[in-house]
Amino acid sequence: MKQKNKFETAVIHKGYDSTVHHDSLTTPLYQTSTYSFANAEQGEARFAGEQGGNIYSRLGNPTVRVLEERMAEIEGGAGALAFGSGMAAVSAILVHLTKAGDHVLCSRGIYGCTFGLLSIMEEKYGITHSLIGMIDEQQIEQALRPETKVIYVETPINPTMELVNLRAVEAVAQKHGLRVVVDNTFSSPYLQNPIDFGADFVLHSATKYLNGHGDVVGGVLIGADAEEMQLIRMTVQKDFGGIMSPFDAWLLIRGLKTLHVRMDRHIDNAEKIVEFLQGEQAVNRILYPFDAGHPQMALAKEQMRRGGGLISFELEGGKKQAQEFLNALSLIKIAVSLGDAETLIQHPATMTHAVVPPEEREKMGISDSLVRLSVGLENVEDLMADLAQAFAQIKSNLQEI
Repeated sequence: MKQKNKFETAVIHKGYDSTVHHDSLTTPLYQTSTYSFANAEQGEARFAGEQGGNIYSRLGNPTVRVLEERMAEIEGGAGALAFGSGMAAVSAILVHLTKAGDHVLCSRGIYGCTFGLLSIMEEKYGITHSLIGMIDEQQIEQALRPETKVIYVETPINPTMELVNLRAVEAVAQKHGLRVVVDNTFSSPYLQNPIDFGADFVLHSATKYLNGHGDVVGGVLIGADAEEMQLIRMTVQKDFGGIMSPFDAWLLIRGLKTLHVRMDRHIDNAEKIVEFLQGEQAVNRILYPFDAGHPQMALAKEQMRRGGGLISFELEGGKKQAQEFLNALSLIKIAVSLGDAETLIQHPATMTHAVVPPEEREKMGISDSLVRLSVGLENVEDLMADLAQAFAQIKSNLQEI
């Protein structure tokens, strides 16, 4: 039996055989919408599912397929589907798993657009949802309803860095026959593999760490069951049409080759910045999974290999002070993405989670003084110098008032 490759090898080689692609070392870009058949009978057989092969790029593309096989491998899944955005992946799996009248149990914090989607589903189709902390089995059990069908979680949660106990979620899901979906965008497959903890599906905004260069919008859904993933491909994905373009897949294949190298640098820089922030008086609270002050650090070390490249922290004052701090930065850019080579900072209450009503944001732990920092690949001393001068500016402004 062929030995399974390690992570660092799989992200470079899995799913690609150069001998069937004219010996091209890198994966070719198949920029085509459709494919010709040798004869009418072959076309009939492929549409009937009796014969493998390409039909139309909404149903599959050779470049996209390499990305999908690679993602399934590094997430420990049996199959994967690439989508045009992370939200297309979220939409597809929720449509696949629910029908009118069902209930989705969610982690207390979720991405603002996921919250928006769930609100639309509730308004239009009566698919309700509730957001709770998921610290232990009892807490999850108490929140279940007879119509609950799905447990949907982020861990770490955006942007509060709260963790969800995946083993507790899986125990409850197995007991009640529920499906588990985990958004693993913040960790990437390099740091956490939810399928190993019993998740049925894992999804990513591929725009972030998987790509790593800020030039792709995409999403990936990975599943534990190959037949079910094929069913989703031929129903929800095919008919909703939220597919990934071959060029975006090609860029993602390129980005994945350095995922492990980039993640180590992101984390090395983040750990030094956490230490720097601990000595800054203007910072009231630091939220980072592997920080000794994080109340769930023990759980983080059970589920994650390292702490990741995202840091959230609360500043003294409210929205005005937070915005002044962002405006005072020079090297660090104000932008709402994450996982890029560039260090990015944003204000969740007025940006990524602005769609969430204030009372819900408060329940999630998103205050007006919270900022989220995506630590990039720059020299960390330059990053800390930029942070230091911004802190100095807001202190000066406060003294002048």
